[in-house]
Amino acid sequence: MPQLFEFLQQYSDYIIIGLLLIMSIIMLAMVIERFIFLSRINVGKYSNIHALDIDLNRNMTTISTVGANAPYVGLLGTVIGILLTFYQIGQGGGDVDAGEIMLHLSLALKATALGILVAIPAMVFYSGLNRKIEVNRLKWKVLNSQKDKE
Repeated sequence: MPQLFEFLQQYSDYIIIGLLLIMSIIMLAMVIERFIFLSRINVGKYSNIHALDIDLNRNMTTISTVGANAPYVGLLGTVIGILLTFYQIGQGGGDVDAGEIMLHLSLALKATALGILVAIPAMVFYSGLNRKIEVNRLKWKVLNSQKDKE
């Protein structure tokens, strides 16, 4: 068990921050792709609204998933940091330095802050993209209702 704590002590920050970095890069790539696609789409070429919906909503689940799960990944890092702090207190044999405990606990909270930092932009982009999707759906409905009248 001590080997696990040593491993977590050395690498948990790198693992959590690395995972959040990967999540944010994937999310940003999907957001950029969606913005480009939604700015160039010609809804008039679609004869079926379901085909349009498939194209409009591609990659949106990934963006939403990053926004919903990034705080939990950060929270996992915080829990690991707090666990390690308590482990160090236990290994200290009862000598408790309040300043050192506060330092370790404050450092543990950085993972949650980073998780929230990834989640907020993801959800803002998700909402903005959903609005663009809805506008494109409405454009398709307007075009097709005009075709029916002609």
